[in-house]
Amino acid sequence: MAFHVEKTRFFGVFLITPDRFGDARGYFEETYNREALRAHGINTDFIQDNQSLSVNRYTIRGLHFQTPPFAQAKLIRVLSGKIFDVAVDIRRGSPTFGQHITEELSAENARQLFIPTGFAHGFCTCSENTVVAYKISAPYAPEYDCGLYWADPKLGIDWPASDKQALLSDKDRALPMLENVENLFEFNQKDFN
Repeated sequence: MAFHVEKTRFFGVFLITPDRFGDARGYFEETYNREALRAHGINTDFIQDNQSLSVNRYTIRGLHFQTPPFAQAKLIRVLSGKIFDVAVDIRRGSPTFGQHITEELSAENARQLFIPTGFAHGFCTCSENTVVAYKISAPYAPEYDCGLYWADPKLGIDWPASDKQALLSDKDRALPMLENVENLFEFNQKDFN
C-alpha cells in the first residue's frame, strides 16, 4: 500500500502519509490514489485542485466552510514550508461538535489531512513562503461561503500565532463566532460506517 491512513477521534477525518521512495537523487511519492483511499472508506470524488502561497510566517487562512449543496470535503497537503492545520467539527449532534483537531503538515513530513464536509478548516503558516495544495469536492460558491472566527475562545484552539502576530484578510477577521453561525451541518454516523 502506498499510503498509511490513520483514523482520528473525529468521525470521517483521516491523517494520510504516503510512502516515500528515496535515493541519492531525491525521492518519489504517490500523493493521491483514489482506489487506495476508497479502501479506507474515503469515497470522495474531488473535482478541483487549489494552491495557495503565503509569503509570511503566521499567515492565517480560515476557518472556512461551504454549506450544501456546495459543501466541500478537502484533502490538504503542503508543497513548501510548514503549517498548523485545523479542522473544527460543526456537525450538530456529533459527539465532537465544536471541538477541533490540529496537525502539523509540512513538505518534509508529507502528511495530508482529509477533512469531510461538516468541518470548518483553516491553517497558520509556520514558515515563510509556504505553499499549500488541496483537493476539493465542490466548486467555490460565494453565496454558500461561510466561516468561523479563527480565535473564537470557545473553540480553544492554541494557535502558534498571537492576535498581534496573525496576518489575516479583512474577510477572515470579520467571521462570526461559532455560537452565531446558523448554517451548520447535521451529524449522521451512518455516513461513516
